[in-house]
Amino acid sequence: MAAGQLFAPTGLLNDEALKDHVPRHIMQEAIRSHRLDVARVPDGRAVGFTLVSLKPTALYLDQISVHPEYGRSGIGRSLMRQLVTKARELGQTRIVLSTFRDVEWNGPFYASLGYKPVQRTDYEPFMIDIEKAQAPFMDVSKRIFMRKRIRKPFIRAKKPV
Repeated sequence: MAAGQLFAPTGLLNDEALKDHVPRHIMQEAIRSHRLDVARVPDGRAVGFTLVSLKPTALYLDQISVHPEYGRSGIGRSLMRQLVTKARELGQTRIVLSTFRDVEWNGPFYASLGYKPVQRTDYEPFMIDIEKAQAPFMDVSKRIFMRKRIRKPFIRAKKPV
Protein backbone atom coordinates (compact mmCIF):
# COMPACT_ATOMS: atom_id res chain seq x y z
CA MET A 1 0.00 0.00 0.00
CA ALA A 2 0.98 3.62 -0.31
CA ALA A 3 1.14 3.90 3.48
CA GLY A 4 4.77 2.81 3.44
CA GLN A 5 5.66 6.04 1.66
CA LEU A 6 4.74 7.98 4.80
CA PHE A 7 8.06 6.76 6.18
CA ALA A 8 10.17 8.07 3.28
CA PRO A 9 10.91 11.46 4.88
CA THR A 10 11.84 9.86 8.22
CA GLY A 11 14.95 8.08 6.91
CA LEU A 12 14.11 5.14 9.17
CA LEU A 13 13.54 2.61 6.36
CA ASN A 14 15.73 1.72 3.43
CA ASP A 15 14.40 1.84 -0.15
CA GLU A 16 13.50 -1.86 -0.16
CA ALA A 17 11.43 -1.51 3.00
CA LEU A 18 9.55 1.47 1.54
CA LYS A 19 8.15 -0.70 -1.26
CA ASP A 20 5.00 -2.74 -0.89
CA HIS A 21 6.77 -5.58 0.80
CA VAL A 22 4.15 -8.15 1.76
CA PRO A 23 4.43 -10.74 -1.01
CA ARG A 24 1.20 -11.78 -2.66
CA HIS A 25 1.54 -15.43 -1.56
CA ILE A 26 1.83 -14.34 2.08
CA MET A 27 -1.30 -12.20 1.78
CA GLN A 28 -3.18 -15.09 0.14
CA GLU A 29 -2.12 -17.48 2.92
CA ALA A 30 -3.12 -14.90 5.53
CA ILE A 31 -6.57 -14.68 3.94
CA ARG A 32 -6.93 -18.47 3.98
CA SER A 33 -5.82 -18.71 7.61
CA HIS A 34 -7.95 -15.74 8.80
CA ARG A 35 -4.89 -13.69 9.77
CA LEU A 36 -5.80 -10.74 7.56
CA ASP A 37 -8.54 -8.22 8.29
CA VAL A 38 -9.37 -5.59 5.68
CA ALA A 39 -10.95 -2.17 6.08
CA ARG A 40 -13.15 -1.17 3.16
CA VAL A 41 -14.92 2.03 2.24
CA PRO A 42 -18.61 1.91 1.21
CA ASP A 43 -17.79 1.34 -2.46
CA GLY A 44 -15.86 -1.81 -1.49
CA ARG A 45 -12.30 -0.57 -2.02
CA ALA A 46 -9.76 -1.84 0.47
CA VAL A 47 -8.10 1.08 2.27
CA GLY A 48 -6.37 -0.67 5.14
CA PHE A 49 -5.51 -3.99 6.70
CA THR A 50 -3.99 -5.80 9.64
CA LEU A 51 -1.83 -8.89 9.21
CA VAL A 52 -1.20 -11.02 12.30
CA SER A 53 0.55 -14.20 13.34
CA LEU A 54 0.31 -16.41 16.38
CA LYS A 55 3.41 -16.51 18.57
CA PRO A 56 3.93 -18.82 21.55
CA THR A 57 2.59 -16.28 24.05
CA ALA A 58 0.67 -13.69 22.05
CA LEU A 59 -1.05 -12.56 18.90
CA TYR A 60 1.58 -10.58 17.00
CA LEU A 61 0.63 -7.65 14.77
CA ASP A 62 2.92 -8.15 11.78
CA GLN A 63 1.60 -5.10 10.00
CA ILE A 64 -1.13 -2.51 9.99
CA SER A 65 -1.51 -0.28 6.99
CA VAL A 66 -3.99 2.44 6.08
CA HIS A 67 -3.88 4.28 2.77
CA PRO A 68 -2.71 7.86 3.41
CA GLU A 69 -5.86 9.33 1.82
CA TYR A 70 -7.80 7.74 4.70
CA GLY A 71 -5.34 8.50 7.49
CA ARG A 72 -6.58 10.14 10.66
CA SER A 73 -10.14 9.07 9.90
CA GLY A 74 -10.44 6.34 12.56
CA ILE A 75 -9.73 3.40 10.27
CA GLY A 76 -6.51 2.49 12.08
CA ARG A 77 -8.23 2.62 15.45
CA SER A 78 -11.08 0.52 14.12
CA LEU A 79 -8.64 -2.08 12.78
CA MET A 80 -6.91 -2.15 16.17
CA ARG A 81 -10.26 -2.70 17.95
CA GLN A 82 -10.95 -5.59 15.57
CA LEU A 83 -7.55 -6.97 16.54
CA VAL A 84 -8.64 -7.17 20.18
CA THR A 85 -11.73 -9.10 19.09
CA LYS A 86 -9.58 -11.45 17.02
CA ALA A 87 -7.24 -12.04 19.98
CA ARG A 88 -10.20 -12.95 22.18
CA GLU A 89 -11.62 -15.27 19.51
CA LEU A 90 -8.25 -17.03 19.35
CA GLY A 91 -8.03 -17.31 23.13
CA GLN A 92 -5.06 -14.96 23.31
CA THR A 93 -4.55 -12.74 26.34
CA ARG A 94 -1.91 -10.45 24.83
CA ILE A 95 -1.25 -8.58 21.60
CA VAL A 96 2.35 -7.69 20.80
CA LEU A 97 3.67 -5.38 18.08
CA SER A 98 6.90 -3.71 17.11
CA THR A 99 6.94 -0.12 15.99
CA PHE A 100 8.97 3.05 15.76
CA ARG A 101 9.17 4.58 19.22
CA ASP A 102 8.91 8.25 18.29
CA VAL A 103 7.03 8.42 14.99
CA GLU A 104 3.70 10.08 15.82
CA TRP A 105 1.52 7.52 14.03
CA ASN A 106 3.48 4.63 15.55
CA GLY A 107 4.56 4.48 19.21
CA PRO A 108 2.37 7.35 20.48
CA PHE A 109 -0.63 6.00 18.52
CA TYR A 110 -0.35 2.54 20.09
CA ALA A 111 0.23 4.04 23.55
CA SER A 112 -3.06 5.93 23.13
CA LEU A 113 -4.72 2.55 22.63
CA GLY A 114 -3.29 1.11 25.86
CA TYR A 115 -0.16 -0.60 24.53
CA LYS A 116 2.80 -0.52 26.92
CA PRO A 117 6.51 -0.70 26.04
CA VAL A 118 8.28 -4.01 26.63
CA GLN A 119 11.62 -3.57 28.35
CA ARG A 120 14.51 -5.14 26.43
CA THR A 121 15.24 -7.41 29.40
CA ASP A 122 11.73 -8.83 28.98
CA TYR A 123 12.01 -9.62 25.26
CA GLU A 124 10.84 -13.09 24.39
CA PRO A 125 12.74 -15.22 21.87
CA PHE A 126 10.28 -14.41 19.07
CA MET A 127 10.87 -10.69 19.65
CA ILE A 128 14.61 -11.09 19.29
CA ASP A 129 14.06 -13.07 16.07
CA ILE A 130 11.80 -10.32 14.68
CA GLU A 131 14.34 -7.65 15.54
CA LYS A 132 17.09 -9.58 13.76
CA ALA A 133 14.87 -9.97 10.68
CA GLN A 134 14.07 -6.23 10.65
CA ALA A 135 17.66 -5.03 11.12
CA PRO A 136 18.69 -5.19 7.43
CA PHE A 137 15.81 -2.88 6.44
CA MET A 138 15.52 -0.38 9.27
CA ASP A 139 17.20 1.17 12.26
CA VAL A 140 16.03 -1.19 15.01
CA SER A 141 17.54 1.06 17.69
CA LYS A 142 14.56 3.35 17.03
CA ARG A 143 12.09 0.47 17.41
CA ILE A 144 10.20 -0.74 20.42
CA PHE A 145 8.03 -3.73 21.19
CA MET A 146 4.72 -2.93 22.82
CA ARG A 147 2.06 -5.17 24.27
CA LYS A 148 -1.46 -5.01 25.51
CA ARG A 149 -3.13 -7.44 27.83
CA ILE A 150 -6.53 -8.56 26.65
CA ARG A 151 -9.14 -9.31 29.21
CA LYS A 152 -11.50 -12.12 28.55
CA PRO A 153 -15.03 -10.85 28.09
CA PHE A 154 -17.00 -10.72 31.30
CA ILE A 155 -19.98 -13.04 31.16
CA ARG A 156 -22.63 -12.24 33.71
CA ALA A 157 -24.08 -15.27 35.42
CA LYS A 158 -27.82 -15.68 35.12
CA LYS A 159 -29.77 -15.26 38.30
CA PRO A 160 -31.34 -18.46 39.54
CA VAL A 161 -35.06 -18.66 38.93
